[in-house]
Amino acid sequence: MTALEIEAFQAALRWGSLSAAAEKLYVTQPALSRRIHALERELGAQLFVRGKGQRQLMLTPEGRAFVGVADKLRRVYEEAAAIAQMDTRPVLRVASVGSVSTYLLPDVLRRLAKEHDVGFHLAHSYEGYQLVASGMADVALISDDMVMDGVTTEPLFAEPFMLICCGGNAECAHPSRLNARREIRLPWNPEFDVWHAKWFDVTLRPSVVLDQMSLMEAFFDEGNWALAPKSVASRLRRDDLRVCPIEDGPPHRVIYALTAGEEKRALADDFLRLVIDEVRGIGGTRPIAPCGGEIGT
Repeated sequence: MTALEIEAFQAALRWGSLSAAAEKLYVTQPALSRRIHALERELGAQLFVRGKGQRQLMLTPEGRAFVGVADKLRRVYEEAAAIAQMDTRPVLRVASVGSVSTYLLPDVLRRLAKEHDVGFHLAHSYEGYQLVASGMADVALISDDMVMDGVTTEPLFAEPFMLICCGGNAECAHPSRLNARREIRLPWNPEFDVWHAKWFDVTLRPSVVLDQMSLMEAFFDEGNWALAPKSVASRLRRDDLRVCPIEDGPPHRVIYALTAGEEKRALADDFLRLVIDEVRGIGGTRPIAPCGGEIGT
């Protein structure tokens, strides 16, 4: 049975007569009748009750049983036809830690989406490794590097930490002069934690501890402060926040790129080049991709 035969049956059922169905399908009535007869021959059963003077088509018991089957067959034919029309462009699936995705990636992903289909997943560093290793992400940007079989880890760029203040004198930026109780604390990486423990009493509870980068600005009140990488600090939205370098500050934060396999390496490299371009526009950041920024070589 063909898609045209199924279409003829469903049109006759919907419009109630062969003449009306033929008109809606832009075919002659004899042509429509031939399609239905061909369907009946293949099924070995009559689908419509036929009688002299009968104006409204009525289904036989076999016809009623075939209604659901016809609907399923129509969907199968439609799905089969859609295969030829399917968009075969590959999708680049990107994962990233929140601080990079919130402040660095919006413009990068918009530019990338002009040329490629893009999917995005917010992930902590360990989750980024899992996503790339499982094939659920093609490239990930993370801040806490580790070793995982099948995943390549490459340093992408390094950036200094900056002091962000709400009120007060932001020019005097030294950890010894900061009130630990007014800190907005974020878990950047293990190197930052070591530095932080050196300068601040671990028994003093900070003003607030956040695990979501996007919430940071909402918690700044007069006297509060936070330390954040340059890519974050340079793109704050609040006008009342002041940013300055910090003396004896934490080690530079390094962002790493994770990839696995070669199937979408070219697409991943396009994405990483856009990230490097964005980083170069932020003073103080330093691209450290292999071969001076030539990703994937």
